[in-house]
Amino acid sequence: MRLCSIASGSSGNCIYVGSDNAHLLVDVGISGKRVEQGLNSLDLTGKDIDGILITHEHSDHIKGLGVIARKHHIPVYATGGTVDALSRMNLGKMPEGIFHEIREDEPFEIKDLTVNPFTIPHDAAQPVGYRVECGEQSVGIATDLGKYNEYIVENLQDLDALLLEANHDIRMLQVGKYPYYLKQRILGDRGHLSNENAGRLLCRLLHDNMKAIFLGHLSRENNYEELAYETVCSEVTLGDNPYKSRDFKIQVAKRDCISEVITV
Repeated sequence: MRLCSIASGSSGNCIYVGSDNAHLLVDVGISGKRVEQGLNSLDLTGKDIDGILITHEHSDHIKGLGVIARKHHIPVYATGGTVDALSRMNLGKMPEGIFHEIREDEPFEIKDLTVNPFTIPHDAAQPVGYRVECGEQSVGIATDLGKYNEYIVENLQDLDALLLEANHDIRMLQVGKYPYYLKQRILGDRGHLSNENAGRLLCRLLHDNMKAIFLGHLSRENNYEELAYETVCSEVTLGDNPYKSRDFKIQVAKRDCISEVITV
């Protein structure tokens, strides 16, 4: 399996997950041109994509969905609530039957990949994260989490690679220019995961065979790469677990360019 962030940040998200036989995108929150450029760097094109998994309907996750799905007639997988929300958005005329409704905790298959959607706490219609498996290998995508709980921890156990939200530094957010209601939304149980909480969640997920961790969905205004990385690494090293951050390949997924390809 391969995992690669084509773009990850509060301004746009698009993740590639694939095997030798199947190629998926998780969200298309960037332009079709940028998606194609990212795929080209993986020796792929939009024609190779077998499905698009949508986490939720916010614009930084679906901005380029209409263009790329229409152009290549790519099946789009999303929960019923998300499909309903998308139907009321300006995606342009979508081909009949392009949306495939999925349910949380009901795995489905796309060629040799098994996709496991799981509920996430976020202020959207019916948002999900994804665990994608191919044989013994598995990767997880978990962003836009207001909080984490035992259910989320269970769904992210024993992964080979993970893209995990580290959205904001709490102090930067509190003293920043955002209006009060927006600060409360981000800090709330259906908002976004802070650097500190990302590190604490990661402590629950680490195991000897974890090969790589991407920190993603960083806020442009309330975070920066070095701070997210150092905070998460500190939580891991000082946390209640047998590991140090240097035991793992931890890196920040880039906002505006493709990240390193992780092969598991």
